[in-house]
Amino acid sequence: MAHPRGSGRNQVLIFDNVFIASYSVMSVSFQYSRHYTLEEAREMIPRIEQWLGEIHALNFQQEECRRWQHAMFEEGHDLGGNQIEAEVRNLSRLLHLLQEFKDREILITDLSRGLVDFPSMMGGEEVFLCWEMGQSDIIHWHALDSDSADRKPV
Repeated sequence: MAHPRGSGRNQVLIFDNVFIASYSVMSVSFQYSRHYTLEEAREMIPRIEQWLGEIHALNFQQEECRRWQHAMFEEGHDLGGNQIEAEVRNLSRLLHLLQEFKDREILITDLSRGLVDFPSMMGGEEVFLCWEMGQSDIIHWHALDSDSADRKPV
């Protein structure tokens, strides 16, 4: 039976105590542990659209609540009650939605535009597949060290 021996990057292959070959093991590290195929990213679009829509609605509700709080505070009223409870529920839901993206290593690069990046692999390199709210498909990608302005067609 052949047994690889060695440490680190340099290895040798031994068969019945006879040297067979020497080889080097390349250590490749990636920034992301999850890499989406184009098809996997496409399958996520309906869920991403739903999450982004909910995030936008929650942000609007938070702004309304902040305006109410400011007005109440300016008038010297005590802040509390149903409005504050609703705000806490909204914040909790918002954090949950953002965690959905984080758990899947999907990046929201521009919330106002609904611009999202999916880590992927292309030609042995890590890249981002990018999608924007309103698009029916993922049609662009860009390198990790560039932004959506440098995107290229898939």
